[in-house]
Amino acid sequence: MKLFNTFSNTLEEFHPISGNKVSMYVCGPTVYDYPHLGHARCYITWDMLYRYLKFKGYDVTYCRNITDVDDKILKKAKEENTTAEVISKRYYEIFAEAMKKLNVLKPDIEPFATKTLGEMISIIKDLIKNDYAYEAEGDVYFRVKKFKNYGKLSKQPIEDLIAGARVEASNIKEDVLDFALWKRDEEFGYPSPWGKGRPGWHIECSAMSRKHLGKTIDIHAGGADLIFPHHENEIAQSECANGCKFVNYWLHNGFVTINKEKMSKSLKNFVTIDDMLANYDANTIRLFILTNHYRMPVEFSSEALDGAKAGWKRIQTSVNEALKIIQKNNLPDVKETEEIKNFTDSMDEDLNTSKALAVIFDTVTRLNKSLNDKDVNSINKYVSILLTLTNVMGFNIEKEKLSEEELQNKLNSVINQFDFLTEEDKNLKGYALMEKIIEYRNRARQEKNWTIADKVRNLLDSINIVLKDTKEATTWEEK
Repeated sequence: MKLFNTFSNTLEEFHPISGNKVSMYVCGPTVYDYPHLGHARCYITWDMLYRYLKFKGYDVTYCRNITDVDDKILKKAKEENTTAEVISKRYYEIFAEAMKKLNVLKPDIEPFATKTLGEMISIIKDLIKNDYAYEAEGDVYFRVKKFKNYGKLSKQPIEDLIAGARVEASNIKEDVLDFALWKRDEEFGYPSPWGKGRPGWHIECSAMSRKHLGKTIDIHAGGADLIFPHHENEIAQSECANGCKFVNYWLHNGFVTINKEKMSKSLKNFVTIDDMLANYDANTIRLFILTNHYRMPVEFSSEALDGAKAGWKRIQTSVNEALKIIQKNNLPDVKETEEIKNFTDSMDEDLNTSKALAVIFDTVTRLNKSLNDKDVNSINKYVSILLTLTNVMGFNIEKEKLSEEELQNKLNSVINQFDFLTEEDKNLKGYALMEKIIEYRNRARQEKNWTIADKVRNLLDSINIVLKDTKEATTWEEK
């Protein structure tokens, strides 16, 4: 298996530090606002790597942090006249729910920055002791120029980095490039040997990674925007504190762009995950993202998403047709098949998901031919392959039934347009309310009131609920 290592700028054969055990760290979100499609791209990508490594037989420990102490969180708290804890808790819960909706697995370890302050202080003490850091009026800074390898990840000479650094105006730093490990903050800070303050952003990941995965880890991943200064600074402080190599493989995913510009909150050109899920299901969003190689930019467009929607429908329809014929619990073992080999060959080539997806669509074509031929043995084989491969890539090929709450939330968005419902009807919840709506529609159809019948169908269709009329009954399902 080969992975593109940003540090060496080459494809490298993947060899874990310890046998088949893999330590993997991904920079998680700063929880101060709604997660957007850029976040979806990042966490779907590394979720797919996590799943694939486990499929390959590796024992993976995946750590993805939560930054719950940050200037942006405090700014939001002040704007809303509340506390940082309230803001971070609210947006963490929104983020966690968005990841669940996207079928992104929870990491094995999800540490919070505020719960790892002791480890951060310990690392900063070591850096001061070794003369790589200095205290100045309650702040603590890292001496960048003392670390000879600074700039190796981002491939820029240290002189060129001065202009690109996030330099905070300060008269107390020894050098313009020195970055904060600890920031004095009498109002919102935490106790430390240097007075009340807060950790710098970069030290948080070094501390959480070391605490939960060790001093040297196999894989560190994140968005390409983190290469400098965040990951560059992580390397400097971690290697100077620990006296050893920090990361063996640095992996970075490309941006989601709109009109060729990076999607970001600062540019105010982002689309939230919830906005996306109102129009496209999680499988469509995942297919849209994974159709592109993870290191390349992904251009957001409704045309590309509609294409992904049609592609997913093709997979889903074929498997659903097959599952009407065969017994899912009787499927054959397909590990040694040609399709699985082609899939793993593609994924072993720096996670070439576009080639891996081509294997899946080729298998769908073969399944459709087997369905036409009524070849049950082949149907069993191809369904088993598709269930295996789509699961490895994180698709949920068998739709889960909407929960009572999820259905209620969908219906709430259109309930006031069902003018035939009484107030008593509107107090019904979820499935009971849906039954009442269908009951009214069926009555309208019996009375040949096609205006009402079509209105109900169209309103439900607008929230991605499809009605199916048969001689026996009217049923519904989510698109």
